[in-house]
Amino acid sequence: METRDADEYLALMRTVALPDCRSTPGNLGAYVLCRWGPSIVEFTVLTFWDCEEAVAGFTGDRPTRAKYYPFDPGFLLAMAPNAEHLDAYDE
Repeated sequence: METRDADEYLALMRTVALPDCRSTPGNLGAYVLCRWGPSIVEFTVLTFWDCEEAVAGFTGDRPTRAKYYPFDPGFLLAMAPNAEHLDAYDE
């Protein structure tokens, strides 16, 4: 998104999207990652879940589908249809 819109979008993510995600049963954490450029800011949402069923509880019937909020189209330059899922290991 354009840099001039980033602060407003980040505020919405902090007050709407992150609380929604974190309140979903099975969510183990949620973060918004930002890469600030001179004219464009890239946002990535990173979430952790205890199982695929928990993801489906957040996204709906298809856990591979990306979840968007009504405010997203007014800010985002592109909206990927699917989320990327990875396994995380700490040991």
